[in-house]
Amino acid sequence: MLDISQLRRDLDGVVQRLEARKSPQPFLDVERFTSLEGERKRLQTRTEELQAKRNSLSKQIGQLKGKGEDTAPVMAEVAGIADELKASADRLEVIQFELSALLMGVPNLPHESVPVGADEGGNVEVRRWGTPRQFDFAVKDHVDLGAPLGLDFETGAALSGSRFTFLRGPIARLHRALAQFMLDVQTGEHGYTECYTPYIVNREILEGTGQLPKFKEDMFWVLRGGDEDQAEQYLISTSEISLTNTVRGQIVDAEQLPIKLTAHSPCFRSEAGSAGRDTRGMIRQHQFDKVEMVQIVQPEKSYEALEQMTAHAEAILQKLGLPYRVLSLCTGDMGFSASKTYDLEVWVPAQGAYREISSCSNCEAFQARRMQARFRNAQGKPELVHTLNGSGLAVGRALVAVLENYQEADGAIRVPEVLRPYMGGLDILRG
Repeated sequence: MLDISQLRRDLDGVVQRLEARKSPQPFLDVERFTSLEGERKRLQTRTEELQAKRNSLSKQIGQLKGKGEDTAPVMAEVAGIADELKASADRLEVIQFELSALLMGVPNLPHESVPVGADEGGNVEVRRWGTPRQFDFAVKDHVDLGAPLGLDFETGAALSGSRFTFLRGPIARLHRALAQFMLDVQTGEHGYTECYTPYIVNREILEGTGQLPKFKEDMFWVLRGGDEDQAEQYLISTSEISLTNTVRGQIVDAEQLPIKLTAHSPCFRSEAGSAGRDTRGMIRQHQFDKVEMVQIVQPEKSYEALEQMTAHAEAILQKLGLPYRVLSLCTGDMGFSASKTYDLEVWVPAQGAYREISSCSNCEAFQARRMQARFRNAQGKPELVHTLNGSGLAVGRALVAVLENYQEADGAIRVPEVLRPYMGGLDILRG
């Protein structure tokens, strides 16, 4: 959530920065905000006037009592003021709620270093690593390569519908190996604490990280036992949600920062707005696995942490020997909660293209303000933390990249050297 005091100080400047996100719809209803703010100011001014008048009348009552004079008319006036103050307080509470609800749908402001652009065409390539392999045979895609190894879309669809996949045998083991390898690197080499989180969370948890209210249609909702009166619950779309919310409503000691957390979890996304995209294979699924990284840091260190986290994601691709590139996302392609994002895109030979496998974002204080997550600064005062998140990596897309980049002419898959200890020493997978 944006700092409302910033909007009060510089509404035009905030709107201008929001417009850089290039959405066809306005993010902020300026007219509604201005109207609510105007009423809030009038009520607060009137409240101060009434409080001052009540104090004056209270003194007058004391003086009248001292003189033995009738206080009833003045007391009646004080009672009327109390009624008006109560009505003003009730209305102010409603206004504050409406302002908060208005801001819940407003995205974060882009950092000044973010390139301005309308969509993914405005993203800027920062660097590349590795050289795509030159094949001397016709490459197959991961669907054809994976089928003999246990990649089963038909069973997945029969069990749950389209965009669900069933893995068995060698490919299931390779999928598990990738996740274990990623966790071991992030914990053993990069200092993250491994976590295991719930896969179902409450509504306010998703509001804290920014998935709600704006992206409700992209979430899977949970209804237990037909109880329609239960609290709203959702399947997580990323463990960023649960990891980041571990500091919800807390004031942590500065000595505890940075907090670095990682978790392997399934992720569930209905992706209501993505119909027709990547319908073949594992690139876009309703259920997929991801190893997530989260950092909670002091504000002045968050952009240093963003570069560090991006390097932690890159390290996985480098150890796997997978060519990739890093993009700085433009204003029109960034996520709702992010101030700045780097995407990592891995080379997918069958598509002859780089495809996203990780996003690393600095959300600054945007999520912390929604969660009321703070630390005590050097002056001992509570201050909002900055939160960051990144994929380290998306396991299913890593599986796709390994299958396609390590394929042989006969359809066998060479196992990357770093994964062999997790595969019982196997160096070749055959159907």
